[in-house]
Amino acid sequence: MDMQELVAPFSRLLQDICSPAAVREVERGESQAAMWQAFEDSGFLDALVDEEAGGAGLSLAEAAPLIALLGYNAVPLPVGDTMIARALFARKGDQMPQGPIVLAGGATFTPFARVARHVLAGSPEDPILVGSHESCPPAPSLRPLAAVLRALLISGAADRVMELTTAFANERSQFGKPIGKQQAVQQQLAILAEQAVAARIAAGIGARGGLYPQAAIAAIAKHGASCAAVRISAIAHAVHGAIGISEEFDLQLLTRRLHEWRLADGSESYWAGVLGAARTSAGPMASADFIRFAQGAAAEKQVGAVS
Repeated sequence: MDMQELVAPFSRLLQDICSPAAVREVERGESQAAMWQAFEDSGFLDALVDEEAGGAGLSLAEAAPLIALLGYNAVPLPVGDTMIARALFARKGDQMPQGPIVLAGGATFTPFARVARHVLAGSPEDPILVGSHESCPPAPSLRPLAAVLRALLISGAADRVMELTTAFANERSQFGKPIGKQQAVQQQLAILAEQAVAARIAAGIGARGGLYPQAAIAAIAKHGASCAAVRISAIAHAVHGAIGISEEFDLQLLTRRLHEWRLADGSESYWAGVLGAARTSAGPMASADFIRFAQGAAAEKQVGAVS
């Protein structure tokens, strides 16, 4: 399947229903029903569900561009969480639940919990659904998968922040020329672009682990994306001269999410510990070989899970 056949219409859908004004309305507590119904009607919520169960049968790596677009558009609903939850329930043979679902993998807070109808607990192999107002302890076995999801969202938001910041630097003039012509600003924009690419690569590595990622793969993805999120947000607001935090700037819609997703399901510090433990236990080998080994092991696990 040509992924552009899915990415292009999904991008148009998001532009139609998730404009910055619509995002602000949901954040103010206004009804999310119309936006969610549009996602239900589109069929994209079943993108990861196997074809035998009525879905598109995409792998997480194939669906990664779709999830990144959710971050790019600062979608205020748990669409990526619900895609994953539906896929897990379909593989278990259970009836797929309706309404927004969030993954409860974190030990601190769960993104989008305010607008969710259900919370997914348990494990990827044995998912359990509870109501959003019921008591639900964190599910550590879901954390690697949730961390990869947040990394993909960060990668999409990072691309949009880069675009907004570059455009602002080329439009904002000081001392008779755009600030983007100043060498110091150009250097910061170059670092921002570098970090956005780093987040995309890290998230892509995590997505290759599929719906049952190993901890090392999730650690590579979430640690890399979370580290990048910090620098991307700081540079973007510095180039904007700190006015990007104002309510009228779309930049704050994205950088708030960068920080939220960075902390959710384990910050860069948490995943650095996981990654360090996995690296040292792997024995003497080059770090590049360690990453290749981890990806290979993840691919084997993914094949085993599918078969």
